[in-house]
Amino acid sequence: MARRSFNSNGNLEKEPEKAKINKETLAEALSLFAYIKPFRAKFILSLVFIALSAFSTMIFPFLLGKMIDAAAPGANIQMPQSNINTEAIGFNLKTVQWSLNTILLLLFLQLLVQTVFSFMRIFLLTEVGEKSLANMRTDLYAKLLSMPMSFYSENRVGELSNRISSDLSQIQDAISFTLAEFLRGIFTLIIGLSFIFWISTELALVMLAVVPVIAVVAVVFGVRIRKMSRKAQDQLAESGTIVQETFLGISIVKAFTSEPYELGRYKKSIFSVVETAISNARYRGAFVSFMIFSVFGAISFVMWYGAGMISKGQLSAGDLTMFVIFSAFVGGTFAGFAEMFSQLQKTLGATQRVRELLRETTEPVEINTLQSPIKHVISGNVRFEEVSFSYPSRKDLMVLQNLSLTVKSGEQIALVGPSGAGKSTIASLLLKFYEPSSGKIIFDATNSEEIGLTELRKQIAFVPQDVILFGGTIQENIAYGNPLATQEEIIEAAKKANAHEFINKFPEVYQTIVGERGVKLSGGQRQRIAIARAILKNPAILLLDEATSSLDSESEQLVQEALDNLMKGRTSIVIAHRLSTVRNANKIIVIDQGTVKEMGTHEELMHKEKGIYRKLVDLQLDWSSLEK
Repeated sequence: MARRSFNSNGNLEKEPEKAKINKETLAEALSLFAYIKPFRAKFILSLVFIALSAFSTMIFPFLLGKMIDAAAPGANIQMPQSNINTEAIGFNLKTVQWSLNTILLLLFLQLLVQTVFSFMRIFLLTEVGEKSLANMRTDLYAKLLSMPMSFYSENRVGELSNRISSDLSQIQDAISFTLAEFLRGIFTLIIGLSFIFWISTELALVMLAVVPVIAVVAVVFGVRIRKMSRKAQDQLAESGTIVQETFLGISIVKAFTSEPYELGRYKKSIFSVVETAISNARYRGAFVSFMIFSVFGAISFVMWYGAGMISKGQLSAGDLTMFVIFSAFVGGTFAGFAEMFSQLQKTLGATQRVRELLRETTEPVEINTLQSPIKHVISGNVRFEEVSFSYPSRKDLMVLQNLSLTVKSGEQIALVGPSGAGKSTIASLLLKFYEPSSGKIIFDATNSEEIGLTELRKQIAFVPQDVILFGGTIQENIAYGNPLATQEEIIEAAKKANAHEFINKFPEVYQTIVGERGVKLSGGQRQRIAIARAILKNPAILLLDEATSSLDSESEQLVQEALDNLMKGRTSIVIAHRLSTVRNANKIIVIDQGTVKEMGTHEELMHKEKGIYRKLVDLQLDWSSLEK
């Protein structure tokens, strides 16, 4: 189960799940290295600098040891010849002697070289990682944009956003940091172990005899501590959920005077976190105490054993100093591998989820250009022929059953009927959010299957009841109907939508920020912006999900005038909730249980005393009289 935590915005999110390391997960991870190919020269160069950085770092303890020997020349002894033939390079590293000044100069030279190598490895890997991640993000976002509506009905938007943010950031960290540290650790380990065995095989074996005991205990403690930490984080996330739920429903909490109940619920959750944290502290305290005792005990034992070797003339003080520092490097590298292994598991988990999305089947939409050509120009004739449909998530429930209807170009058609009758589904099928289970949808004389998805949607505009605006400016939201429109065209569309007047009252006029989902505008203002957006699109077919049902009388009149402007000269299909708004429709189609039950004008349908439409109108009139 994924751990939950809070991001920088205070929102609850899941931590990356860990994946098992096996052939399949590693193959998935390696497949994403295709994004590194355009930058492979810099990537290979960065790996070279990682190796050079590790090697230059390991020279530091060697020079410190030689400095100690130079400071106490009497301590220098003639050491047995090493198995490694260092005389091949002109001198024996064990017996070489330099002055203090020479060693100091070499130390600063080593630090300078190491600085350059470290800078280059970090810079190059970060550049490769960021550019690869940008391409990866773009491809994944394009993939998500191309997904069908059925995909979004089965997946949470928050989790999809998390794929683009957290999962890809995890992969980027692996490329820029974890991979570098892992390779650097490998080089450090190889060089460090080579040096300690080169200095003294006997002392190296003594030191390594202590390591397994410390390592086993550290692993046991580490597993337990991680479990306790995960438990504490889960409990903390639950307390965060309580806070989130309480504040989102604060009006209900206050209306039911449930403040004491919510406070008690929160306190119970928080104190369970406290108990887990205290229990975890015992383990961490014991672990830290054990590690301090073990590490310093091991160092003391090695120093004691090494001092005995010095007294026997088997080792110099400088060599012992080198050995201890090299051992610290090796020990630190071993300790770091546990965390890197955990990060690798998270990265493999993130890679699996990203690859799953990249393998999903997409819609054939055009996402690379705003000016895709329209081969099939629609005049506005629409025909449903024996269309049946069920949603992918509910295949056993037929929403539409052998539905047939015809809409002529320029007609204003109203779709009415009880809730759940299938009215909104018809709009979704016209926009090809879904494909019919059977039957055909004909535009003019062309089957919808023969018309490109993008070119079809470019010729249909949709104005929903619950208008969604994006968090930019008013101008940007209107221009969403035609991103290539000029300022004059945007203003003209706003005038036709009765929006120009209220827009001009804002200090920033068309550059006014509407806020998230348009929260800075009233309902009527949002509706008129949406209508202006549809006018600017200049569609052949207009789909309206009654846009005036939740407005006050003044806003309703302005919006209705704007809708009348919008519907002139184009096929308009209105999903009607308030039947008083569709009296003037050319044709009213009554949908019930997924089929057409009645069809005609308002007057024709009202003459059917036992008709569905007549009952719906009478019911709404009764409610209106009760409200008055």
